[in-house]
Amino acid sequence: MMYLARNQQQLGNVIRRHRQKCGYTQAAHAELAGVRQGTISMIESGSTDARIDTLFTVLAALNLEFQVAQRTQIELEAIIDDEILD
Repeated sequence: MMYLARNQQQLGNVIRRHRQKCGYTQAAHAELAGVRQGTISMIESGSTDARIDTLFTVLAALNLEFQVAQRTQIELEAIIDDEILD
């Protein structure tokens, strides 16, 4: 399954949904990842305080991986338009 996340909140939602799909509690996921339950909660809530290595560990514990892809042209134009308008 492929998930799309473009910001911290979306990434947190992806992690939470996949964790629940796997049948794990936050505590069980934390134990698998070797982090505190509070760290899982923080990431799932979209906090910007998570370190990238912690995100990789949390993803790996759910058998997920991080991928980078180029945005489509329409999305790039929308971002540029938003930046110009701001």
